Amino acid sequence: MEMIQKIPLEQIDLLDETFSVNFMPDLQRLRSSIEEIGLIQPVLLKRKSNGYQIISGFRRISVVKELGKLEIESRVFEEKEADEFRLLSLCLHENLTTRGFNAVEKAIALDKLIDRFQIDPPVVIKNFLPSLALEPNEKILNTYLSLARMEDDIKQYVLREEVSRSNIRRLSALTSDDRRAFLSLASPLKLGENRLREILTFLEEISRRNRWRARDIVGQPEIQVILSQEELTPSQKTDRIKRVLMNLRYPKIHRLEEEFERKKKDLNLPSKVLLHHHPFFEGKGLRVEFQFETMEEYRGILSTLSRLVDKEEFEEFIQSVS
Repeated sequence: MEMIQKIPLEQIDLLDETFSVNFMPDLQRLRSSIEEIGLIQPVLLKRKSNGYQIISGFRRISVVKELGKLEIESRVFEEKEADEFRLLSLCLHENLTTRGFNAVEKAIALDKLIDRFQIDPPVVIKNFLPSLALEPNEKILNTYLSLARMEDDIKQYVLREEVSRSNIRRLSALTSDDRRAFLSLASPLKLGENRLREILTFLEEISRRNRWRARDIVGQPEIQVILSQEELTPSQKTDRIKRVLMNLRYPKIHRLEEEFERKKKDLNLPSKVLLHHHPFFEGKGLRVEFQFETMEEYRGILSTLSRLVDKEEFEEFIQSVS
């Protein structure tokens, strides 16, 4: 490798991304730094017959070009000086010491090691996962490989929402079209980690039970109507969509719930008197809940409840949940 030299940007192949692991780079701080004090660390290039290949420094070269400069400080490897695997290793280690990688960039790096450079998975697990601050096991490797092969808009979602590894694995189980359909559902909802897991689990279970594709579930009219209601907050939309999914997942419980609500309505109870069944109708009996502010309200509610014993509808209601 030669000493630092200035290489014209026009001689550098900006389209060759053999060694690139960038994804959604934040260039603002780098741009400010280069504008203020110049390039601190030279980029790494490899001399080719028709110019130069970038080994490390894609972001720096992009900023320098944007700032209108014509050349950049570089260290240059000769074409036969080092093999591509060694150069990729050098690229990864240089980036790890200067900026670190986000989750998708780690995924891209691992995918290149396995797919492009044909490094055996056990070697990658042992030598590279710890360098990327990842646990050295096959499950973690496969999780990141699946992320690397997802669509860019899904990768952006994973970074933006800081999606966990377990939910990345759930996303990887979907087809490309189903992931995009899921994204149209999840993006406006601002799901937290637990809600995201619930939604993905519902999609998986409904798909398996009904033999539906995830995109068919997301496209259900009830769900689309909820998503289109601008007056609802993301949290309200999430709660209502979760209820729709639960009804699709547990149709028997949904029917029991509808029947329960119909019979309860027939009793004409005051709005401050609530009747509850056991969760998922797994137990017998009813729970009564009421709210009052004055003694007059309290006496009125007690009077209403006492008259229920004479109603045939109430007796049938009790028998239906016993």
